[in-house]
Amino acid sequence: MHTKQLLKSNRKNTFPANIMKKIISVFALLFYFTITAQDHKLNIVYIGDSITEGGWLDNASEQSPPAQTSAYLNDQATIATVNFSNQGHSGFTTVNFLPGTATFTAVETAANSFSDKSSQLVFSIMLGTNDSAMTGTKGAPVSPENYYTNLKSITDQLLKDFPQSKVIIHLPLWYSPNTYNSAKYLQEGLNRLQSYSSPIKKLVKSYKGQSVFLGDTSAFDYFKKNHLTKLRPEDGKQGTFYLHPNKEGAADLGVFWGKAIYAVILKNK
Repeated sequence: MHTKQLLKSNRKNTFPANIMKKIISVFALLFYFTITAQDHKLNIVYIGDSITEGGWLDNASEQSPPAQTSAYLNDQATIATVNFSNQGHSGFTTVNFLPGTATFTAVETAANSFSDKSSQLVFSIMLGTNDSAMTGTKGAPVSPENYYTNLKSITDQLLKDFPQSKVIIHLPLWYSPNTYNSAKYLQEGLNRLQSYSSPIKKLVKSYKGQSVFLGDTSAFDYFKKNHLTKLRPEDGKQGTFYLHPNKEGAADLGVFWGKAIYAVILKNK
């Protein structure tokens, strides 16, 4: 009887211990996710052209791709807060953003203006549309070699001035081969635009997974396939062309960028 009672007593003591272990595990998990969420506070500076700017939209402050990207990130469970600055400028190329220009200075001012200095600083870049033009934009046509040099100069200076930041470079978007507004793009420009993918990937690879990362690579094909519904029809010198996302397209682009940025942040805390 004594042995049976002892075994019974041990079983009674073991059960609460198992429950306690589970409770501790749950609290540990909750603590982990809380800490993770607190770690993921972001300050994002978006660098780009008219696509980034979203100036053609009814309410760019809420509908532009940067606004949509930031809203997407804010909705993620492990993101605590997102503050952003839209530094998109219509017609601008990598030449316009080179270090020493007023535009680059404005980017740095935007990066320094965030009140919460503890947040992860991110530079989200999508440039190339206007670089690819045949005529009509600063420096155009920008060769793939010069595009690489310009992008590297921009990236190097950003990391020199903000060594703890992350630079995420997205591939530029498709546009129709008859695109011709105040600048001349056409098929030659589209071909050149596609040639920028290699310089972007080469630049990212040169940083060996540190500080500089490849962003979205899917939006080009998405907008090529869905340009009739996701890009704005615009009157040009060679007929109706498609270049800028409409309201729905801007929201979709925001998600493409958001997913790419989120993936980088999660993998490189």
